[in-house]
Amino acid sequence: MKHPYLPLLLTGLLAAPALAQTTPPAGARPSGTTSQAPARAVLPATPKGTGRLTGLILDATTKKPVEYATVALLPATGNTPIDGTVCDDRGRFTLRDLAAGSYRVQVSFLGYTSRTETVTVTDGATDIGSLTLASSAQKLGEVTVTGERDVVETKPDRIVYNADKDLTNSGGTAADVLRKVPLVNVDPDGNVELRGTSNVRVLINNKPSGIVASSVADAMKQIPADQIKSVEVITTPSAKYDAEGTGGIINIILKKNNLEGLNGSVGLAGGTRSSNGNTTVNYRKGKVGLSSSVSGFIFYSPNRSDLRRYQPDANGNEALTLTQNGSGNTIGGGGFGRMSLDYDPAKYHNLTLSLQGNLFRNSGDNTLYNFNAPFNPTGNPLIRNSEFTRYSDRMFNTQSYDVSGSYTRTFEEKRREWSVLAQHTRNRNNQDYSLDQYNNEGRGMERNTGIDYREESLNLAKNLETTVQTDYTHPFSETATLETGAKAILRRVSSDYDVSEDRLGNGPLIRSDVRSNLFDYNQDVLAAYGTYGFNLSKKLSTRLGTRLEHTRIDGSFAQEQSENSGVNQKYTNVLPNVSLSFQPGNPKKPGQSIRLAYSRRIQRPQIFYLNPFVNATDTLNISYGEPQLRPELTDSYELNFTTFIKSSVLNISTYARRTGNAIETYRFIDENGVNNQTFRNIGRNATYGISLFGSVKPVPKWDVSGNVNVYYVSLKSPSLDLSNDGVMYNLNLNSGYKFEKGLSVQFFGGLNSPRIQLQGKQAAWTFYSIGLRKNLLKDKADLTLNADNFLSATRNLRTTLDTDQFRQINNNYIYLRGVRLAFNYRFGKASTQPQKRRRGIQNDDTKQGESSQGQQ
Repeated sequence: MKHPYLPLLLTGLLAAPALAQTTPPAGARPSGTTSQAPARAVLPATPKGTGRLTGLILDATTKKPVEYATVALLPATGNTPIDGTVCDDRGRFTLRDLAAGSYRVQVSFLGYTSRTETVTVTDGATDIGSLTLASSAQKLGEVTVTGERDVVETKPDRIVYNADKDLTNSGGTAADVLRKVPLVNVDPDGNVELRGTSNVRVLINNKPSGIVASSVADAMKQIPADQIKSVEVITTPSAKYDAEGTGGIINIILKKNNLEGLNGSVGLAGGTRSSNGNTTVNYRKGKVGLSSSVSGFIFYSPNRSDLRRYQPDANGNEALTLTQNGSGNTIGGGGFGRMSLDYDPAKYHNLTLSLQGNLFRNSGDNTLYNFNAPFNPTGNPLIRNSEFTRYSDRMFNTQSYDVSGSYTRTFEEKRREWSVLAQHTRNRNNQDYSLDQYNNEGRGMERNTGIDYREESLNLAKNLETTVQTDYTHPFSETATLETGAKAILRRVSSDYDVSEDRLGNGPLIRSDVRSNLFDYNQDVLAAYGTYGFNLSKKLSTRLGTRLEHTRIDGSFAQEQSENSGVNQKYTNVLPNVSLSFQPGNPKKPGQSIRLAYSRRIQRPQIFYLNPFVNATDTLNISYGEPQLRPELTDSYELNFTTFIKSSVLNISTYARRTGNAIETYRFIDENGVNNQTFRNIGRNATYGISLFGSVKPVPKWDVSGNVNVYYVSLKSPSLDLSNDGVMYNLNLNSGYKFEKGLSVQFFGGLNSPRIQLQGKQAAWTFYSIGLRKNLLKDKADLTLNADNFLSATRNLRTTLDTDQFRQINNNYIYLRGVRLAFNYRFGKASTQPQKRRRGIQNDDTKQGESSQGQQ
């Protein structure tokens, strides 16, 4: 058949409702949800004919597809395969060019019992329907445990980390989980990176969430690891996803029990760094299913830091101009809850409604000793040094909720689907601080009796987001599929901040009109996309896609601070992508695949980058956002090779990213000697790298997996005449062993090289943990002991900055040593029933904040 590339894409975008009433061509029998053909394993001696054999492989317990199961075609007698293939990601398989006759089909997959069935192939199409594989399941009390998955799995377009299979996660948080995901880095402050870039969108159950609206680092502290089922890493998203930029998507899948009846779990964990409790309750009967969970946590963290700043003197020699030593404590906690209801009113129809919310609080006190020699290039002896001690109290609290609903219409034709989805997200957070400053000049760190200066600041930030979208998937044949859809995202953001000062230290606090304001920011994004996938040959398939996005932005201040303080932007972007997948079909290497992909993405700055609120807890080192920021545009290229060798997996990827108009952190010293940290569209970034992931089972009870990522990064800002480049790397190792009588042990360790920044670099860091688990109460419960970073109490996250104005060394000592004991209990009587596909909103178009840094 001919492939109408661009006309078909445009037709699909404009005529999805019409397509929804059409049917595939006569004789077309869809065989999966992607156009990608499964690898075939044809021996040279195979008899040729016109027969075609298709089928679907399902898990006998969950009735879900068994992805990439091995299918061997055997003669009526004998055990030598005459043909073979691997199922696609929907469990479908196809064997072509078969001679008519009687055969046997043998299906196998790791963790399942092999199955052999007799079939008769005709000269035409033969569909054997669904075949179920029984897992290596055990009946444990009233709880059913199905076959084991590997801790890490590789799929054609993503890597999946099965968090519930890694016992070192028990009692931890989402940040602990993400540290172990291949290609992902989480530094000691909780900042998340994917292949060396922090420009990554984090989704929860395929949807954006208010919990990550202000800070990904803070959000990852709130989700218990025990509620996370898996984490998906998608480095080259297709056009159906929102225009994610440089890094890709990290999708956190929370546990959801779809078993018939009432069931759930209870978990408690206590530790030296944090403690938490969580519970889940699920109920399903017939057409109605209800899932719910709630959790609470507390954490405690001391902190210690020191800073040295050097500037040139009158003779051009480097002189120490600022010394700071700080210490303090932070304590916080909160809760996270979710509930979802799904209902199947009739065959091929599904309705879902979900609600998710969180509360998060933290407060801290800090003591900062400051010795400042003001920038004095003239050598004026009348300029005196400044020496003081500052005591500050900080409080941050945030709350958010997400409400979403969807209607999904499936059809008798496989892979054909239409859905309508809507979501409303609200995030509200307050950041307050107060400080008292004492003059210590000539007294060292001794506190003076009188307060010389007082300051208080309040910042209320709000983020409202409403999304409506529709998607339609239409299969034209077994190997040709069109995906099309449209979407609208309406964002309403505001930041109301007030700063009050008492410059004498003994009077009333007076509002500073210069440092106080109200900032409103509205952003509307309208998008449409089309993706067409088809086979170029039996072994080569392709996907062509284009996404069109139009953005309108309007931002203003209640008090105009300058002529250009408002924001008014409109722009339209065409964002193409293409991928080629080749599957050699060598019978000695089943599942081998090669994938080449290109995509263009856009990243709009989030409130973290835009918020003009000035965090001046330390008046000599302040930070704030930049409302005038424009979006980044990124071109991404990737070549990926995956092969399966018995129980081992090897994945090799080479990639390149080129970003224009890049948003980078920019630091400068103003005329008052204050270090300003903000953001600018000042860079051109380029990254070229190679990543290697592998997993192996040396013996059935021992699994080992590891990841190595090496890349060269080049950062340039022609406007500021700044540049920096170098090689970075990160690697990790994850290994687990299962002993007898329900005892198991798991180890994880990681190493990260120094991070290169436009104006400096951040020191390397390591992370490791070991866990020991014992199953109890006839395997309905387990007790886990974990130890993290037990060889040293702290990690020094040193940052070195080098600019034309100054050189600065900042040592930030993070307390990471921790021990925790976790107990989990599972309850409920369960049986199984077939499950339907569920759809969800995916807003992944905005650049995420690296950490709170006082910006909310």
